[in-house]
Amino acid sequence: MLPLRFSFRSLYVMFSPFVLLSATVAHAQSPAAAPPQSTAASAPQSSSTGQPAASSTVLHTNADLVLVDVVVTDHGNAIHGLNKNVFRVLEDGHEQTITSFDEHMPAPTAAGAPASPFPLPPHTFTNIPFYPEKQTVNVLLLDGLNTLLPDQMRVRQQMLQFTGNIQPGTPLAIFTLSSRLRMVKGFTNDPAELIKALSSRKATPQSSVLLDPDASADLDATVGDMANMGANSDAVAMMQQFVADINAYQTDQRVRMTLDALDQLARYLGAIPGRKNVIWFSGSFPIALDPDPSLQSSFEAMRTYSDDVHETSQLLAAARVAVYPVDARGLMTLPSADASKSSASTNIVNGTSFSGGRASARQSVAANRPSFGRDDTKFMQQLAAEQASMKQIAEETGGQEYINTNGLKEAVAKAVENGASYYTLGYVPAAKADDGNFHKIQVRTESGAYKLAYRRGYYADPPDKPSAHTPEKVSLTTVALLPGAPPATQIWFSARVLPATDPLFKDLKLPDTPASDAPSTLKGPLHRYIVDLKVDPHWLSYESTPDGARKASVEFVLVAYDSESRRVNYVDRGFQLNIKPDQYYRVMSSSIPARLAIDLPPGQIALRIAVHDLSAGHAGSLEVPLLVAAN
Repeated sequence: MLPLRFSFRSLYVMFSPFVLLSATVAHAQSPAAAPPQSTAASAPQSSSTGQPAASSTVLHTNADLVLVDVVVTDHGNAIHGLNKNVFRVLEDGHEQTITSFDEHMPAPTAAGAPASPFPLPPHTFTNIPFYPEKQTVNVLLLDGLNTLLPDQMRVRQQMLQFTGNIQPGTPLAIFTLSSRLRMVKGFTNDPAELIKALSSRKATPQSSVLLDPDASADLDATVGDMANMGANSDAVAMMQQFVADINAYQTDQRVRMTLDALDQLARYLGAIPGRKNVIWFSGSFPIALDPDPSLQSSFEAMRTYSDDVHETSQLLAAARVAVYPVDARGLMTLPSADASKSSASTNIVNGTSFSGGRASARQSVAANRPSFGRDDTKFMQQLAAEQASMKQIAEETGGQEYINTNGLKEAVAKAVENGASYYTLGYVPAAKADDGNFHKIQVRTESGAYKLAYRRGYYADPPDKPSAHTPEKVSLTTVALLPGAPPATQIWFSARVLPATDPLFKDLKLPDTPASDAPSTLKGPLHRYIVDLKVDPHWLSYESTPDGARKASVEFVLVAYDSESRRVNYVDRGFQLNIKPDQYYRVMSSSIPARLAIDLPPGQIALRIAVHDLSAGHAGSLEVPLLVAAN
């Protein structure tokens, strides 16, 4: 079928879904595969279209150039102004030559949220950045799976205070973890949007499905009751082993679910260029369960998760994600500090002591002093294991743990500040081999007086084979269309988004066919929306023809996600722009308009809009929140 061609004087040309362009347009079959269905907890899929982002090589450790982000602090304060000669980099103990060096600093503090550099008409959005680009982006991960409900509530309260005073222009996203990873709010610079998200139902603290101190306390009290009633010692020992096995199983499940969520977050963030900081509020994530000599089988409930944590840490590090764990429990006291709790009724869960309420009030503190000592020992062992996991993930990803502090919002502010102040060192390994082995990285400064945070190594996996250690390569289009991702700004454009029922379109005849590239998956009732784009032509690349014309290959994509970040519809169209010599300067002095339509189901919708230059591999994108009415 021959492509349809129209003259430059044609203002509107309709397709289904319809697109309107000014300039000589050739309508071609879309070269891109359907955008992948994405959720906040899913990994971005590879696409055959477009070129990988220029920064994609830094996300994969099998690239020749190894990049290491280094945060340099002195007594907790970021150090600026160092030069390349201050640093030394070693790989597996052998010094490397630093071939690239860059310092990154936070954007200057703004007096308030900046206004748009130009007035936008109603219902119109733009991806033209109002803030300095190439900032470090931050993620708040509120972990309800490993955190008790009172601690979750305190975290949310302090985060509301923090976001109310956040520096304007700080890109921040909010995720929660319960039974699965969930995006509450994608990246935004707007403090009001963050406060709204933290106050929403999706961010409401919930009791963990695998962390129930009351149930554990009841089981422990049952063991104590059995002993007090003179039960057979073997029966008591079997009950103790049963309780230990249940706790070990629940810990296994929590660790697996938590590491799976961090893996998914690494793959999601790996598609976003540059450094990302994940500020992870958690109350209990042990790296090991030690043998318990009080049990019949001391080693049966023993666990170690260090290797699993290491694998996840390396996936995060390969995606340039630094983790800043914050202990949501704050400062804690020993069980013996609370004289109201007897050893028979005390259960140590999540590093905190809880009373089962069944102990005899006649028991004295003095009589139970040895039991309190055992409780204190158990508490300290468990706390050390939990905080060791936080320290390991922080160290291996180049972050910093914040433990034993009640100043949660201050910890976040420090993490955001220091996480935006870092040096990027690049080197080509002197003895590079795609051997699949883990190669250790050491970074030093000439004085040795500073504290350095950086990733501690990488896996040298062959580039032509799939690897579980690195995030997948993704096309620019896929990155631009991820729900909640920061806007792509390589191509500037504006978009007006309105329902087709708006009076503005009263004389517009709509096609009868579905405005969708996936009509079989749509469920009614559906509401049609019209997206009018204005693309800045200066950001597109053009190829000159012998007759002096200019050609450009452009792809327009709309992807709609529901409140759970599931894709509900998409529209994808590719076009050839042929601009004649006498039209070129007129096009350059205005904008390239395009109109697309998409059918949407009722509910809260996040509409991702992307413009992709197929020749240069550049992309622009933005996200528009819509509340589609049921009627």
